[in-house]
Amino acid sequence: MQTRSSQTRQTLVEATAELIANGALADAGLVNICARAGVTRGALYHHFASTAELVAEVYAQARARVLTLMEAAFEGEPAGAPERFLVALFGAVAGEEIVRAGLRLAVDGSERPPQLRDELLAEVRARLVEAHDGRSAGEDLADLMVVVAAGLESLGRADAAWWEAAASERMWRLLRPLCDTPAGVQVRVPPSAAVTVLGADTEPAGAN
Repeated sequence: MQTRSSQTRQTLVEATAELIANGALADAGLVNICARAGVTRGALYHHFASTAELVAEVYAQARARVLTLMEAAFEGEPAGAPERFLVALFGAVAGEEIVRAGLRLAVDGSERPPQLRDELLAEVRARLVEAHDGRSAGEDLADLMVVVAAGLESLGRADAAWWEAAASERMWRLLRPLCDTPAGVQVRVPPSAAVTVLGADTEPAGAN
């Protein structure tokens, strides 16, 4: 059972995540956070030395959550891991503001790269390559996974339908045949393509 102090601390984290997830990091200022959480400035500074430290805690909680999802996705057959991970990740992105906010943050609570999204996709790529014993087909699949996941994440910020399980499943159903390409046939995704998609900025829905 949470104590009143721990509840207040988590309320601050959730209020900050809500402001970032549904707006921008710039919205997570002292006044807005306190108003959204319903606490005083003194209460905030009792738990966190600064708003930057509070935002960094949003990153930390988001990171713990998405790593748990990744571990679960890779527990089963490697061939199905990308689809399992996509569905689980975007289910969390759609329904959990801490995850949605945290993906846009760096470990220090800033928006400087590498953000959690970049770190997460790099780790997934490494696991896919390892699961295929470093073969070129595994690297192709890993590059493809990065592009698809990054693209869905960016598109979903304008239209949340891209984060629905049906969208991830549909994408993977279309792409799965490429993963079964015979040995010796290269379906290489240029690294520049992944970088381009990872760095894509999409205006939120309703933005002018």
